[in-house]
Amino acid sequence: MRESMACGSGGGALLRRMRETDLEQVAELERLCFSESWSRRILEAGLHSAYDIFYVWEQEGEIFAYCNLRLLAGEGEIERIAVRPDRRRLGLGRKLMEAMEKAASDYRASAISLEVRESNLAARRLYESCGFAAEGVRKGYYHNPFEDAVIMWKRQDQTGITT
Repeated sequence: MRESMACGSGGGALLRRMRETDLEQVAELERLCFSESWSRRILEAGLHSAYDIFYVWEQEGEIFAYCNLRLLAGEGEIERIAVRPDRRRLGLGRKLMEAMEKAASDYRASAISLEVRESNLAARRLYESCGFAAEGVRKGYYHNPFEDAVIMWKRQDQTGITT
């Protein structure tokens, strides 16, 4: 994927690779979106990892969403996807999912997985609409509050068609 691409929302909206200068805003987004947020230090380490790709959705210098895809051993794992609460239901999550799927395809990943809180029905519906299917549960995976994680996968068959 190119370094950045303009999004159809106007107003200077841009989906692009995350940069070091974004770390403070992304760390704040983490605190807003997750009860167990990643620290700036974890984000910075991931940004410099050979296995991780981070994207941000930015408009007029402000980051409203970000995601992280880990590519390893021929598979992708969506580690994070966060959209600022006041910007949800505007299609930003889908744009991030599309960017990660494109990156996984470019990497020739045979499958992509993710974990999602069992109670996060909006996210689960988004993932299902992107072709992911629930294949398992990790009991007690989340804390604060304690909750199971649904494991979802999107796989390619031998013909290259995703199922």
